[in-house]
Amino acid sequence: MRGSLLDYYRELDPDTLERPVVALAVDIQEKNDEVPIHMHRKGQLVLADRGGVTCEAPSGLWMVPPRCGVWIPGGMPHSNRTTANASIHFLYVDMNAARVPKDCCTLAITPLLNELIHRLAMLPPLYDPQGPTSHIVTVLLNELIEMPTEQLHLPVTRHSKLRAIADALMENPADRRTVAEWGEAIALGERTLMRLVVAETGMTFGRWRQQLHIIIALQRLAAGESVQSVSEVLGYESVSAFITMFRKALGKSPARYFSTRQRFESGR
Repeated sequence: MRGSLLDYYRELDPDTLERPVVALAVDIQEKNDEVPIHMHRKGQLVLADRGGVTCEAPSGLWMVPPRCGVWIPGGMPHSNRTTANASIHFLYVDMNAARVPKDCCTLAITPLLNELIHRLAMLPPLYDPQGPTSHIVTVLLNELIEMPTEQLHLPVTRHSKLRAIADALMENPADRRTVAEWGEAIALGERTLMRLVVAETGMTFGRWRQQLHIIIALQRLAAGESVQSVSEVLGYESVSAFITMFRKALGKSPARYFSTRQRFESGR
């Protein structure tokens, strides 16, 4: 299907498809796109083949760069936002069909699982439960439950003051205000704010802001922006400083990180 995410959701309710697993492909048009908060009974795996997808749930933001997937359990309110010209697959799984995660998480996607999802998306969604497609579904589920998680998650909070900081940093990620300066802006003492961030997110303020930078960097790099452009958007003094931060966080430079995923694609 090609069009907007909203068109897709208007045309298809995955919960009306009485099959344990359904896969669907969507090509996004030339602009960024978003589906606001919604939920469905089935669990959902969001897989990006091209471009990036950001999913937001009550407990955090999850980034879906190429060759990764975000798992959203059934009944979880969430929104999906894509970069322009993204190509994505949705995999819907009955929560009782397999030992799927009960919480949101980012999954690494192996070439085999990727192939199975793509193949299933090419087949009619109302397949014969006893036919050949059911064998694909069985292998797919066995592979899905073995996928490792990746740390592409930004903990967010419903606390109004921390959410205000998160929203401000997402709007202007180059904002370099200190904890003390943020505390003054939201009428909290520096130590109180530091304790609040750790209690709500499990991270120090500096680590939390760095994780936000990783999320934004992955989204923009997946959309085709240059490393230099992204480093400027995030407020780094130099490209090398940004690359150093990226490598420490994800174990690879931006070029190597995305080349690994491109090798997955070229092997398809």
